[in-house]
Amino acid sequence: MTRTGGFQDDDFWTEFHDFLFSEQRHTQAAELLDTSPLLSFPPGSRVLDLCCGPGVFTVPLARHGHDVTGVDLSPAMLDRARKRSADAGAAVTYVQADAREYEAPGRFDVVLNLFTSFGYFEDPADNARVLRTLHTCLTPGGTLVLDLAGKELLARRVTPPKVVRCGDDLMVQTDTVLDDWARLRSDWVLVRGERVTRATLVWFVYSAVELRAMVEEAGFGRVEVFGGFDGRPYDEDAERLVLRAVREE
Repeated sequence: MTRTGGFQDDDFWTEFHDFLFSEQRHTQAAELLDTSPLLSFPPGSRVLDLCCGPGVFTVPLARHGHDVTGVDLSPAMLDRARKRSADAGAAVTYVQADAREYEAPGRFDVVLNLFTSFGYFEDPADNARVLRTLHTCLTPGGTLVLDLAGKELLARRVTPPKVVRCGDDLMVQTDTVLDDWARLRSDWVLVRGERVTRATLVWFVYSAVELRAMVEEAGFGRVEVFGGFDGRPYDEDAERLVLRAVREE
């Protein structure tokens, strides 16, 4: 049995890649870019995808004619992203950097943080720092789009262990609520033949009200909250917590 160390461990992303980033997810991302009013930007927009992973959104963004930069801490994920971009003939700039420390003041018209890539730092101040990074990277008038699984949605989905198959591989995910719903822990067990790999992720979870307050504290204005990329309200029928805001000054 082996154990990986969580989101900052490259072995985690390598071991669990096929479950996190299936081809279906890549296809869904491309479809969202074609249909979502929240992801519709003027052609040629300078777009930052912070925590881009293996290029799920960077490739379709580039194919929509945007000037795209993908930033991620994981060398393994960036290698996959570069290969996918090359295979698709999509021009994307990739940078290995910590989300708290990446610097490109005023460089982008749009900054994105998608697929629940926010809240993983142990110190809440570091998560707030990521929002300030996104704010700093935007040109005045630029747009932030932040997508995650909101606390309200998770409250109805934290169930008995989930079992997922990918070919002959089997993954079991067990979620545990921590600190009066401040954080969530996911324990993952991956079975590949005789090999068993375990991993644990712990991250902060946010309600719409909490996330709005954090984004405003980071300096954003004109904050809007939606229940999906189709622009639906954030209510009992919401599928995601999607927040859009603007750097006003």
